[in-house]
Amino acid sequence: MLTLRESTNNELNEAVSLERLAKRSWETVETPEAKLVTDGDDVLTGDPSRLQQLFENLYRNTIDHSSGQVTVTVGELADGFYVEDTGPGIPENEREKIFKPGYSTDADNTGLGLAIVQNVAQTHGFEVVVTQANSGGVRFEFKNT
Repeated sequence: MLTLRESTNNELNEAVSLERLAKRSWETVETPEAKLVTDGDDVLTGDPSRLQQLFENLYRNTIDHSSGQVTVTVGELADGFYVEDTGPGIPENEREKIFKPGYSTDADNTGLGLAIVQNVAQTHGFEVVVTQANSGGVRFEFKNT
């Protein structure tokens, strides 16, 4: 079981299945040509609505920055979990910028989605590491701090 810490609203913390959370979040995002794969079913403890927001924002980011025909995989790590896709990826020199509020490569986007992801992760005791997936897409790793 992964224990996340929510620093502001401990009464909202509860155990939630990583797989169930990933799938429930997927259902709220328009993903007509995309596919979700889950790998493992660890249990997270945290604020389910904030964690759902984290997944939804990652999914929307993937859909917005890919052709739409993309596979998103959510899985376990020894010290956290990951979300990766088969999209175009994020160039290494851009990875530090993506979490800054207002940063976007698309003029129609607010640039807040990944800033929110980082905030939710940090308040739950995770560091977010951005790497390249084996497919060439982006991989977000959420590791306990």
